Amino acid sequence: MTAPDARSGTGRPAELFFEDLVPGLTVDLGVVTVDADEMVAFARRFDPQWYHVDPDLAAASRHGGLIASGFYTVSLFMRAYVDHLLSRAAADASPGLEELRWLAPVRAGDRLAVRVDVMGARPSTARPGLGTVSLTGTMLRLGPDDRPEQEVLRTRFRGWFAVRPVEADAAEAEAAPTEAAPTDGADRPDGADRPDRGPIAADPSTTESPDGEPTEISDSPEAHRND
Repeated sequence: MTAPDARSGTGRPAELFFEDLVPGLTVDLGVVTVDADEMVAFARRFDPQWYHVDPDLAAASRHGGLIASGFYTVSLFMRAYVDHLLSRAAADASPGLEELRWLAPVRAGDRLAVRVDVMGARPSTARPGLGTVSLTGTMLRLGPDDRPEQEVLRTRFRGWFAVRPVEADAAEAEAAPTEAAPTDGADRPDGADRPDRGPIAADPSTTESPDGEPTEISDSPEAHRND
């Protein structure tokens, strides 16, 4: 059974945990195509500046046409991040962004390759059971030959991910039974000639001890520092 803290960011059972997100890891988040109607609808709802929503003014400007709201572009990044990483990982909340840069205009029809790189990882001192992962996300415009032409977005942020649950091994968790008390004739090859004395009570000092409770692994000293 999957524990609640072993759920992915979309609620499904997680397959990736903090320990899997090692520095140097690059995760391909796929390719997204900018939809013209969605791009303009987003801008009209959340960022109605003229170069996002007015085709005529945008065409007559240095932009040469409509460009996407930067917040629409980062929303496309977020969706790819959820679909291709958080849907598999035991993700918790994020403590925030360190950097968000829009490096080039994004237009309808652009095909953007999305990826995330793990830059650092350490156990969280503020939230036991979680690790803090530092990530860099990028979006690259692809040309007709599917080769990257230009970086259009870069963001640096942190995410919290659950550590891998430790499943208790029943064989190790069970306390080893003590040796039963010897009985009359136990050291004889054949105890058939020993008198019948009825049931023999076990020596209280040698009776089997109850199963021990599993112990908890204490946090390392680093786990008591603040993030």
